Amino acid sequence: MSLPYTAGGATTPLYQCASHVHEALKSVKDHMHGLCAQHAGKLARVETLEGDVFEGHLMHCDRGILYMSIPDTRAFFPGPQVPFGNPGFVLPLVLFNLLTISLL
Repeated sequence: MSLPYTAGGATTPLYQCASHVHEALKSVKDHMHGLCAQHAGKLARVETLEGDVFEGHLMHCDRGILYMSIPDTRAFFPGPQVPFGNPGFVLPLVLFNLLTISLL
């Protein structure tokens, strides 16, 4: 959701994406959306640019975010454990932070 800019006066951007970079990023995003839609529901391993690795089911891709269902057995979170178990959770991942998506 974007909000209208209400303050007066001109602004100077700190960063502005070059048009050729914008076109390339949009092309990659569209391609990844297609791949994620084609393989929705499949088990996959995702690696981020920072080296984090997640395994789970590809659920949905929307507006540059990949939603992945992570089962309880493949994740650890500090804090008290739920006595009846946790069926899993949905992890939102930014597409441009992903290095690889591999089907398992």
